[in-house]
Amino acid sequence: MSPSVLDTGWFKSSRSGANSANCVEVRMTTTAVGVRDTKNRVAGSLVLVPGSWRALVAAIRESRFDL
Repeated sequence: MSPSVLDTGWFKSSRSGANSANCVEVRMTTTAVGVRDTKNRVAGSLVLVPGSWRALVAAIRESRFDL
């Protein structure tokens, strides 16, 4: 039996509004999380290991960045 492999495919962030100019897409797999600009997909993506992704999301939620 092969192990289960997670791959969500690219999806738009729930924080991106329907008409927002600041949209990102996220893709989660078993070993990585990718983030890319919805309007500029060919520019590539930022790829993080899941632990780093969780730390980044936590830091954003805690307002540790001037966004």
